[in-house]
Amino acid sequence: MKRILAGLLAFSLGALAQTWNMATPYPPANFHTQNILQFVKEVEEATGGRIKVTVHPGGSLFPHPQILPAVRNGQVQMGEVLMSLLANENPIFNLDSIPFVATSYEEAWRLYQAQRPEVEKWLLQRGVVFLYSVPWPPQGLYTKKPVNSAQDLKGLRFRAYNPATARLAELLGMAPVQVEAADIPQAFATGIVEAMITSPVTGVDSQAWDFARYFYDIKAWIPKNMVVIGRRAFESLSSQDREALLQAARRAEERGWKLSQEQEAKALQTLAAKGMQVVKPSPQLMADLKKVGQTMILEWQRQVGATGVKVYRQYLGR
Repeated sequence: MKRILAGLLAFSLGALAQTWNMATPYPPANFHTQNILQFVKEVEEATGGRIKVTVHPGGSLFPHPQILPAVRNGQVQMGEVLMSLLANENPIFNLDSIPFVATSYEEAWRLYQAQRPEVEKWLLQRGVVFLYSVPWPPQGLYTKKPVNSAQDLKGLRFRAYNPATARLAELLGMAPVQVEAADIPQAFATGIVEAMITSPVTGVDSQAWDFARYFYDIKAWIPKNMVVIGRRAFESLSSQDREALLQAARRAEERGWKLSQEQEAKALQTLAAKGMQVVKPSPQLMADLKKVGQTMILEWQRQVGATGVKVYRQYLGR
C-alpha cells in the first residue's frame, strides 16, 4: 500500500505545473518583449497551466551576453538573444548583420529560411532548442551632426552591439564601443559614444531625440532575435505539451514579423514628431557604406567555411 501511495504521489507531483523563468534583454514595452508575453500566455493556456513562464525583461535576470550561456547550463529555462551576438562562436549567426546583405523584410525572411537549419543544428548540439525568430526593423544611422559621407564618421566613438557593428566601425575609421541597448542614453550623455546604427524602435526605446539630432534611414541590415529553451527543460515535457509550445512559437514568429513591420513605420513617425530629422542618406554616404558591406561579406565568406557559403548561396538563389 505504501508503495502504491508513493507512486500516486510521484505521479501527482509530475503533473504539477512547471514554473520556468525566461531572461530577455529588452524593456517591457518593446515589441519583442510584448510578443514574448503573449507567447508565454498562450503556452500556459494551451497546456492547461502545466507550463508557467515568468518573463524577466530588460536584462534584469542576466545581462544580454550571459543569457544564452545561462540557458545552456540550466540556470534559466528560456531566453531571448540577438542572433548575431553569437558571431564569434559561429559566423553563421552574423550573416543577417552584414551591411546590405538583406535590407527588406522579404529578403530577411529568405535569409532566415537559409540560416535556420544550421542555427538549429548548432544550438541543439550545445543543449539548446531553437523556438522562433523575429527581426528588428531595418537599421539606421543616428548622429549628432550631419553626415554626408564616410569621411564625416571618421574618429567618432561608435556604439557596437555585436561583432559586425564593431567591424563596421573599424572599417569606417570609427572607434567601436560595446554598449547594450539599455545603456544607450547614458553612453551618449557621458560621451562614451557619439553615433550608432540601430533600429527606429531602439531609438524610440532609448529616446534618441535627447542625444541625437539626425536619423539616416539607410536600411543597412535587418538583424534577428531568437527565442530558445534549454534542451533538458524541453525534453522534460510530455509530447502534448511540447507540441503546444511549438505551436505557440510558430504563432509568435508570424505575429512578430508583422509587428516588426508595423513598429518600423510607427517608430519613424515618433522620431520625427520628437524633433529628430529623419532624412534620406546622400548617394555618397550610401556608396561608402555599401563598399564596406562588400568588404565584410568577403571577410565573412572566408571565416565561415563551406557550410556557411552554401547557406549564403542558397539565400541568393544560386
